[in-house]
Amino acid sequence: MQYSCNRYELKCNECGKRYGNQPLSACPDCIAPLELVYDLEAARGVFTRENIAAGPANIWRYAALLPIPDGFQPDLPVGFTPLVRAKNLGKRIGANNLYIKNDAVCFPTLSFKDRVVSVALANAQKFGFTTVGCSSTGNLANSVAAQAARLGLKATILVPADLEPAKILNTLVYGARLVRIDGNYDHVNRLCTLIADEYAWGFVNVNLRPYYAEGSKTVGYEIAEQLGWRLPDNVVVPMAGGSLIRKIRKAFNELIYLGLVEDKPVRFFGAQATGCSPISTAVKEGTEDIVPQRPNTIARSLAIGNPADGPAAAKMIRAEGGWAEDVSDIEIVSGIQELAETEGIFTETAGGVTTAVTARLYAQGRITPDQITVTCITGNGLKTTDALINSFSHLDARAVRPRMADFDAYLRELDGTTAATPETETELVAAGVTNVR
Repeated sequence: MQYSCNRYELKCNECGKRYGNQPLSACPDCIAPLELVYDLEAARGVFTRENIAAGPANIWRYAALLPIPDGFQPDLPVGFTPLVRAKNLGKRIGANNLYIKNDAVCFPTLSFKDRVVSVALANAQKFGFTTVGCSSTGNLANSVAAQAARLGLKATILVPADLEPAKILNTLVYGARLVRIDGNYDHVNRLCTLIADEYAWGFVNVNLRPYYAEGSKTVGYEIAEQLGWRLPDNVVVPMAGGSLIRKIRKAFNELIYLGLVEDKPVRFFGAQATGCSPISTAVKEGTEDIVPQRPNTIARSLAIGNPADGPAAAKMIRAEGGWAEDVSDIEIVSGIQELAETEGIFTETAGGVTTAVTARLYAQGRITPDQITVTCITGNGLKTTDALINSFSHLDARAVRPRMADFDAYLRELDGTTAATPETETELVAAGVTNVR
């Protein structure tokens, strides 16, 4: 059954054939991915700075350029997360104009996946699905489960068996059916493709993928608006499937076409974990050919060894004059700690990847200090605390007696100075320390 809409429709990236609107992600003729194209001229008089400013403080302020079915009334305040000037982190890594797009506080489940799921499920309802699902490395599972519960839809989530416990809990609490698969994300995703056809369910990142992916554009819209309707010089984006980095570029292109921002070169930098870096490897080798990898990294939310949008992402990065880097698990943990210690933002492992890669790009001279650079933090650190346990051995430290002398001794110990002991109370008093007991 075909679903039509005057404002947008599916189009094949390769052969150009159009398919109206339906739950379909690949061209039946040439098997190439389908993407949504818009009538931008029709949007010109609607998608304006004034109308956007008058809209709600969430992604629905950009509804005129999102694939929202006629009659859909969104009520979930997703997105419009802070764009934070990162002065302290900037000083540490040599950046004068560094900003953090902080989706670690995105509503309702603390990751940018809330954006894409809200758009996907709007279309799931339009297409008549009563059961929705996804293949996920964690954040997507949380978001599908939560938003399906709110909309009264059944949810079935498939995840790799080794997913972080916090992300599993954050899915089960919403009442979703969760199936753990003995394999990595790529195994899970292939199975979901078969299930979607067999059961006629709406899988947000399978048969609903073109609509789902468009939600990522809102990150780009928000960056431009929050910078005072101007584009940055650089954007650093974590890459799993490779869709987010491309959709931010698409958002910028649409804003330029409609005259909302001045056209300027923007370079895009992709960030991956060394233990799963098929896109960054392709960029470094100057090719669009993606060689699948077996994931082996703590950054499980980025652990997609055969990314669907990998070839297109690698091509776009090189065409825009950007670059891609990958960092080790040790660097990922360091990146998490560095962002928390400097800016008070607790990110998950994917954010550790992005932070560490951003620092490396400045060190390499690929980004210069005065350029306006936005680094995208896509998820909250409360979901991946297991990655940090070994870095904080003092979590099980001894308790200190409620005495000033004991506190002073422990403080010296933490600071690495000569440790005082309760027996030195007389010496402390002599040195001018009062209220020893």
